[in-house]
Amino acid sequence: MKLISQPIKLSLALAVGCSSLLLGQTSTIADPANFRQPLSIQPSNTASINTTINFTPPPPPPDPPPGGRVLGGAKRGTCPLFKPELTALVPFTQKTSLAVDVWGLTTAAHPTFWFYVPLPKNSDYPVEFVLQDEASNQIYQTAIAIPDQRGVIGISLPKTVAPLDLNKRYRWFFSIYCDPEKQSPPVYVEGVIQRVNLNQAIAQQLETAKPQQQPAIYAQNGIWYETLTTLAQLRLKNPNDRKLQAEWQNLITSIGLSDVATQPIVSQ
Repeated sequence: MKLISQPIKLSLALAVGCSSLLLGQTSTIADPANFRQPLSIQPSNTASINTTINFTPPPPPPDPPPGGRVLGGAKRGTCPLFKPELTALVPFTQKTSLAVDVWGLTTAAHPTFWFYVPLPKNSDYPVEFVLQDEASNQIYQTAIAIPDQRGVIGISLPKTVAPLDLNKRYRWFFSIYCDPEKQSPPVYVEGVIQRVNLNQAIAQQLETAKPQQQPAIYAQNGIWYETLTTLAQLRLKNPNDRKLQAEWQNLITSIGLSDVATQPIVSQ
């Protein structure tokens, strides 16, 4: 699958072992684990805010590469071959025919993750979402209730879970087990999410912007998860708005996932 590249508009600098963004006059945030330097976002130089969503991806993080799996892939174990297949709605970089980096930024302490789930109505396959910290410690695991139709679902990290630390990587997994006993390999996707800090200029833009403008602000500044979540929320509130539908399709297509760009949002 070909990744659609776009011009980089962010001013970034790499620190030892981690990606760091230059943050105007915002003070830096200490990393108690001393794992990597903090990462913050610099505002885009836009004279005015509009509602056109053009996602500007930040460069991928340095070693270790995030790796991951954006598509459920071929038939595994007892699982049938789904078409379109299980898909994580996250930017990715196809490094080789086998190696993929699946990675995105969030500003939320409790973000929402989005997936296209191909299961038909009344499927009794166990479905599971897992989030791990940098040391592969499991910090959240939950069974997922499948909606009545195939489509895009959102999984929000509940407030009862500890908030994501700034500038730390977290690895997520979304798995479909076609064996109720979970003895056979699942169909799954995985990737890495990293929480970053917005500086005051972008925060003020978001505070004064209309809801229809917020996805564009996040997109211009490379914040994938809030770009998608704010746009999804607008679509759920305005299901017949064709402009929002077109913006969604264009955004999903722009990261190389055109196969699921027209799929409906069926639950959050």
